[in-house]
Formats: sequence, C-alpha cells, structure tokens
Amino acid sequence: MTDERKILVTGASGYVGGRLVTSLLNDEMNVRVFVRDINKAQSHTWASAVDIAVGNASDYQSTVNALTGIHTAFYLLHSINLGPNFDQIESEMAFNFAKAAESCGVKQIIYLGGINNDEKTSKHLQSRANTGKSLASTTVPVMEIRAGIIIGSGSASFEMLRHLTHRLPIMTTPKWVMNKTHPIAIRDVLWYLKHAAELAKPVSGVFDIGGPEVLTYADMMQKFAKLSGLRKRIIIRVPVLTPKLSSLWIGFVTPVPTGLARPLVGSLISEVVADPKKSLNNLIPPPPEGLTDVERAISLALDKVSSNTVITRWSDATTPTAPWQKAQSDPDWAGESISKDVRVRITDASMKNLWVAIEEIGGDNGYYGADFLWYLRGLLDRMIGGVGLRRGRRDPVHLRVGESLDFWRVESMEPGKSLKLYAEMILPGKAWLEFKIKQLPNGKSQVTQEASYAPLGLIGRLYWWAVAPFHILVFPTMIRNLIRSANRKDYAEANAPVHS
Repeated sequence: MTDERKILVTGASGYVGGRLVTSLLNDEMNVRVFVRDINKAQSHTWASAVDIAVGNASDYQSTVNALTGIHTAFYLLHSINLGPNFDQIESEMAFNFAKAAESCGVKQIIYLGGINNDEKTSKHLQSRANTGKSLASTTVPVMEIRAGIIIGSGSASFEMLRHLTHRLPIMTTPKWVMNKTHPIAIRDVLWYLKHAAELAKPVSGVFDIGGPEVLTYADMMQKFAKLSGLRKRIIIRVPVLTPKLSSLWIGFVTPVPTGLARPLVGSLISEVVADPKKSLNNLIPPPPEGLTDVERAISLALDKVSSNTVITRWSDATTPTAPWQKAQSDPDWAGESISKDVRVRITDASMKNLWVAIEEIGGDNGYYGADFLWYLRGLLDRMIGGVGLRRGRRDPVHLRVGESLDFWRVESMEPGKSLKLYAEMILPGKAWLEFKIKQLPNGKSQVTQEASYAPLGLIGRLYWWAVAPFHILVFPTMIRNLIRSANRKDYAEANAPVHS
C-alpha cells in the first residue's frame, strides 16, 4: 500500500480483530488498535508494530483519542454477552463511535456484521443490523460487510460445530439444523476486510459475503465428521428443542458457554444466505485462487488445532464477569475480605524449569494432581451455565495475558517470575490463583502458590468454608507435583546425550 492512511482496528483482542491486525501489518499498513486492556494487547506478537490506544467505545473522549488522525476505522465490537439489553448497548456504543469518527474527520468506517436477509430474524442478527444503522447515522461513509458462519480455528461457530460432531454420534436436534447457511472461511473474511481498507475512495452500503457453497448446518456436521475420520452422524430432528433449550444443551456439551450459544443458535433459526444483489465481489474481487470451500476451510482449521497453532480464539475476548463481581484485582481496601491459601516451598529445581511447569498448567496438561476434583468443579460450573473446563488452552506450552485457560483468564504474567489467573467460573465472589518464583542467595529456588478468594456476603463465606476440605487435597498436591515436574525436566536435561 503506497499512501499513508492510518487504520484503526477495534476489537483487536477478539477472534477476527486479532487476525486482521496481522493481515494489515503483512501489507505494511499503518495500524492503531483500540483496546480496553493495554496488557492484553501487549501480549500479542504484533504489539510492537502498532500504536495502542486504550479506552472504551462507550466513552466519547477515549474514542476521540483513538480516532484522531485515522483514515479508516474497523468496527469489530459486539456486546452479546452483556445481558438481555445487549442490543441497546450495541446501538448506543455504535452511535457514540460514529459521532466521534465524524468529529475526527474519519474518511471510512468498515463494519463486520451478519447476513440478515430472512424475514425471520433473531434478536442477535437484528441487533447487528441496527448497529450498522447507528454507525451510518452521521456523514462518515460506512461500509457494512455482512458474513454468515465463519469457519476457522478458534471461532465460536467452529468450536460449536467441532464439539457437537465429535461428542454426539447420535443427535436429537431442532428443525433449524436443516436451515440453509452460507459459511465462509476466516481467510476469505480477512481478504475482503483487508482489501476494503485499500479502496481508493470511501464506500457506503451493505454488502454480503459468503463462501462458494450454500448448505445446511446438518450438512456441515456431516462434512466435519467425514474430515475428522468419524462415522456419519445420526441426526434426529425433534420439534420440542427451542433455541433456549438448544443453547443450554450446547453450553453443556461444547466449550461455548450458554450465554454465547444462545445468540449463535438464535441466528440459525433464520436462513443465513448471501444476497447476490448485495455481493461485494463487484467491488472487491475474490482471491485469485477462488473462495475456500467448506471442506477445505474445516481441514485448515483442524490442522491449526492439531498443530497447536491457533492464533486467536473466540474466548480471547474477555467474558464479562457476573453482575455481582467487581473488576478484576480490586484492592483489599475495596470493601472485601480476602481469604487465602498460601503454600511456599524451597527447592533445588531450576528457575527455568519451574517456570516451564507453571506455564504449562491447565488444559490437557491438567493441574498437577487431583484432576478429578478440577473436572467435577468444571462439570458443576457448566451445569449452572458457566464456562467449565472445556475452553482448554490456546497453546499447550505458552500463555499470554488476557487469554482464557479453562475457567480461568490470564490476568497478569511476568515470564520467568509470576503468573496470575482470574477465575471466570460461576461462584459467589471472585477468585485468583497465582504462582511466583524467585532465586534465593543460596542458589535454591522459592515457589509461592497462592489461591485467594473475595467472598460476596454470607453465601460467599459459606462457599469458601464448604470447599476448604477439598483445598487440603488440591493445593499441597499441586505445588508438590509442580516442583516434581520441574525436577524431572532438570534431570532430563542433565542426562541428555551429548552429540559431538
């Protein structure tokens, strides 16, 4: 790209936004990101190559600060997890963003929405359309690009499809699984978005994008089963499974929590098919090699999952805490009593391998013992609508600030020294799990493991007392086995064969 236009990406910590930033930088574009958490943004590989503006799109002044000097702004924000009034929140946030963009002289807003051509439409899809209208309420040209189901490693739609297909050889499903959908590969979404930012002149209008195939959700599950080496799934349609019941079931069977599954399922009651009259291909031609078909899109996503190279996930966007919870890491003086379980051990294990063991915690790696208790806690969390353990890890070895880890989120991390996890399970209070290591003057290493809990009222205190007996089993075992793991790594390194 030859001109000096500056591009703003909102939602850069999310699934599409995080990948779009990389795509724009690969084309040597000048990029600024607008994020709520600077630590989370700085954990991305692209952090040093972008400007970082911190704020919230609902706050006018911080939005103006982010949009100052911007030519093209990508609007990739949504609020579907913020309760029953999410549509109103989304509309107000979009209007605030549009007004700020107008005052800053922004030339183009590009908004990624959802295909909405069916007379029957969900609250989620209608909210997406209303967001586009709010963005287009000023003089700034708005290019609204509407996509169907996005197929890519780490997307919520892909994870829902993958886990339903893997876990359920026989499925009783609602009739909406036979509705037509128009899926599109994430790589093709990024193709259109990136080239939209390169257009010579600003564009206003609504445009649909979809892959080369229109098929039913059931067809996609069968393709997924085939590519995964599974037998053909038996799908039995029943009329009694409402979207609400379906989302509860999906929240239990898959890593996608009920709160997010509900709008995804709600969208499937409509036929989500691109309108040829709204095609973007007349303005931005498809990739030279053509659009990616569903089987290839699924295969590419599965390869990313199996090779542990998933770049961004749906859960990268912070899950809002429960209504009774304050912000993470509220100080002790915020009116809370903090209960703690602290374990300190001195060991000969090296700092290097202690950190490796700490960073590998969770996901398929487990929690260094008593994993059945962690499993039961995750199962209980899912039964009451929480995220449970099935979000797993993005990468089996490395973590980054802001990403999800089972029912935790990485709140802070100082590589080689400390890791702090914030609990996103449903519980009457707030909880953290923190590890710290330091080198002692005698050459030994000190490991500190601290579980802390800020209870909400009497129920919160009763909860802590109720689980305290299990802590006697879990926490001593955890720190002991973590140190053993580090010692085994030290032993393996010390006894590795030397090749001349």
